[in-house]
Amino acid sequence: MKNKNQHQPEHQFNQSIKRTSLFLDAVRRLRKNKMAVAGFIIVVIYAVISLSAPLLPIHSYKFQILDHRFLPPSIKSAGKILLERERARLLTQAKNAGRDTLLPDELEKLETYEQKLRSDTTIKDGKPIRTFGRIYLLGTDSLGRDLLARIIYGGQVSIAIGLIGSITSILIGTCIGAIAGYMGGKTDYLITRFIDIMYSLPYMMLVIILMALFGRGILNLFFALAFVSWLTVARVVRGQIISLKNSEFIEAARSIGAGNLRIVFKHLVPNTLGIIVVFTTLTIPNFIMMEAFLSFLGLGVQAPFATWGSLIQESVDGMDLFPWRLFFPAITMVLFLFAMNFFGDGLRDALDPQLKNKL
Repeated sequence: MKNKNQHQPEHQFNQSIKRTSLFLDAVRRLRKNKMAVAGFIIVVIYAVISLSAPLLPIHSYKFQILDHRFLPPSIKSAGKILLERERARLLTQAKNAGRDTLLPDELEKLETYEQKLRSDTTIKDGKPIRTFGRIYLLGTDSLGRDLLARIIYGGQVSIAIGLIGSITSILIGTCIGAIAGYMGGKTDYLITRFIDIMYSLPYMMLVIILMALFGRGILNLFFALAFVSWLTVARVVRGQIISLKNSEFIEAARSIGAGNLRIVFKHLVPNTLGIIVVFTTLTIPNFIMMEAFLSFLGLGVQAPFATWGSLIQESVDGMDLFPWRLFFPAITMVLFLFAMNFFGDGLRDALDPQLKNKL
């Protein structure tokens, strides 16, 4: 028994230890969060559909057919829907006149209308197409444009606004916050006071002023949103840099002659990437919501481009008569915002070392 116990510790120390990187450990913890995984899958689906929009069998997002205005969602062709509308109108007219059937001239008029629906063509991209043979799964808008196509192409612009705006604000905030936190002294004081002054100004008012000055364009919208949205990032990064700049690995970098810029962007900033990535995922929905707010003020993107926010703004008038124009863009945007928030929350928990043993 004694010899067996003596050999047991040696056997334990000879066991191999499986190494796990911080990234793989974060992925493992993220996979345990079902809502975060579901949110990530939804975001990927949105991104794939938006990027592959030119390859999808959908109509043009800017092609107008005024005869197709306010068509409801259906799997029937536009011609069948319009023919049913015309028949219902004639029957209502006959009923008001005290008749249960249509007169011969009304039947002839209906037949002529049906022949027109079957034979009418429109030239698009140099090719004739059947005008009334088109199918609108999600209906049409006030100009007869396919709502499904406008939602998909609008998703390209909305996601781009959220992504590019977030990345731009993150880059600006990270650089300014890192320099302020590392340099300290007067540099930190001046940058911090400037951030405080910017915080005291009405956020959306600045965006509105910038959009009014530079015009309603997508690039101007990116610039206006990013110009005033880096403040929180700068504060967060500044705090992280202050807590890290006196660490041992920074002292070691100084001892071998590393310059300030190298220390900041080679050693300090990479150690804050976790919180920066999480902050990016959480700010994308904010940018999309801000763009929607600007669309309601008439400062969003210009036609024929569309975003989810502009589609919702256009559908407010007449939403009681044509509710599908409001419902489909709204549910599309809400689902994406929920998915991004769930994914961002899960990513934050997965990268938080204090929650390592709780997930």
